[in-house]
Amino acid sequence: MRRRLPPLNALRAFEAAARHASFKAAADEMSVTPAAIGHQIRTLEDFLGVPLFNRLNRSVELTDAARGILPDLTRSFDLMVDALATLDADDGENVISVSTVPSFAVKWLIPRLERFNRAHPELDVRISASMEMADFGRDGIDCAIRFGSGNYPDLKSWKILDDTVMPAASPALLDSVGGIASPAELARLPLIHDDSLRYDPMTPDWRAWLTAVGAQEAVDWKRGTHFSLADHAVQAAIDGMGVVLTRRSLAAHDLATGRLVTPFEGEQPLSMSYWFVCPPRNASRGRIAAFRDWILAEAAADPEDS
Repeated sequence: MRRRLPPLNALRAFEAAARHASFKAAADEMSVTPAAIGHQIRTLEDFLGVPLFNRLNRSVELTDAARGILPDLTRSFDLMVDALATLDADDGENVISVSTVPSFAVKWLIPRLERFNRAHPELDVRISASMEMADFGRDGIDCAIRFGSGNYPDLKSWKILDDTVMPAASPALLDSVGGIASPAELARLPLIHDDSLRYDPMTPDWRAWLTAVGAQEAVDWKRGTHFSLADHAVQAAIDGMGVVLTRRSLAAHDLATGRLVTPFEGEQPLSMSYWFVCPPRNASRGRIAAFRDWILAEAAADPEDS
């Protein structure tokens, strides 16, 4: 017996509008007008014989009937995407689209990427660097590197590396003052502030770090130059502008090459880590697995090999 189903476009319009709680957002996602979304939803309501939205003055809300069918409908669309993805699980593509934050791309990934290119000359890596979290379906991203707890619903994840936060400076700057031996002596040098830390409240800024090491009274944490991007702050330290408080992962390459040094022991472990994540349908694709395995091997290697 044939199933009696409503038009697929009407179902897609409803699922998108319900998920966003907005006809306009659904229209943006589907590249149509809000009026077209409204028309498709009215078609679906006529087909089902029940209202799906309460139309308010400036918004819409789901009816109880709509709330009841939305989870299964969303899962159904996800299953269709996964089913179609199996047709090209080994699709022969030679491009890997990777999303990550700019600082990790510049300071950790790019210094190592030439080794991946040598090992896999048949593959081309495209780095999408942004502070915004990628939407795998919408943005055409194959995999991502994220800094967090590792709890990523509906994604496969592998821990790349743990991290610490630490002060770092150029050798020339430290030599100019005869070196410093304790956090309190940071009062003798300019501080460099990485304002991107506001995106991660678990990573201490200068104020929190100085408090943790008992130097909050000796050092004025408010002074110094501020940068909105972590890699800019690290570069300023390399150029001798001051001492930066940064993650070891972002300074590792410059520490290994001698462009930066740690003035004293003072690393603090962070509760979050870097993770390689991708949709389950991508995990078995050869090119994605190759990139993942390479990143994990790089992270496990001695930083001096960077």
